[in-house]
Amino acid sequence: MIGYIIIIGFFSVLGMIMSSKLKAVFSKYGKYSLGNNMSGQEVAQHMLNHYGIHDVKIIPSRGALTDHYNPKTKTIALSEPVYNSRSISAAAVAAHECGHAVQHASNYPMLNMRSSLVPIVQISSSFQRFLFMGGIFFLGAGANSSIVLLILTVSFGITALFSLVTLPVEFDASKRALAYLDDTGIAMGIEYDGARKALWWAAMTYVVNALASLAAFLYFLLRFMGSRD
Repeated sequence: MIGYIIIIGFFSVLGMIMSSKLKAVFSKYGKYSLGNNMSGQEVAQHMLNHYGIHDVKIIPSRGALTDHYNPKTKTIALSEPVYNSRSISAAAVAAHECGHAVQHASNYPMLNMRSSLVPIVQISSSFQRFLFMGGIFFLGAGANSSIVLLILTVSFGITALFSLVTLPVEFDASKRALAYLDDTGIAMGIEYDGARKALWWAAMTYVVNALASLAAFLYFLLRFMGSRD
């Protein structure tokens, strides 16, 4: 399992670098206010109205970078630094989360696919650590390695699939957000550039997560294939 530990270690470091860069960019553009002085909550509400969406609620959420859209409850949760902030970063995040609401309203296929995978991923994630640690024990005890590796491969394969499906969902939401900010003139010039950079670095964190999940899946897949030789 040394190979898996190396993979996790590498992508953990890369993830911390991306996260640090993301926080730095959000902090930078969090110091600049929009020319129209709209808060994150106001930007979100304006975007929902712009697309004729009237059944989605906007609520405040504790913490930082905890913003998300819940398709089941049709709520957009904006973190404390976003909900009341009138910065470029807040506008970018608020518009991005609204992008998911627009996806939901327009029946965007990849969002539907990701939503359908959530229950399976939750089960897989709950048992993944147990499966991994149990796999080490059983392999060390001389158990049938093919069966153990197959279970691990399927588990990590589900996680990888979910991470890969998440990429187009997140990129599309950012694309919709930037189009809205540009078309409505809410963010122009340096404001638009700041929003674009903030969303790009946010997307990079998802890319790193997807690559990490894919690498872990391929590692166990190759080990499983090798165990059958």
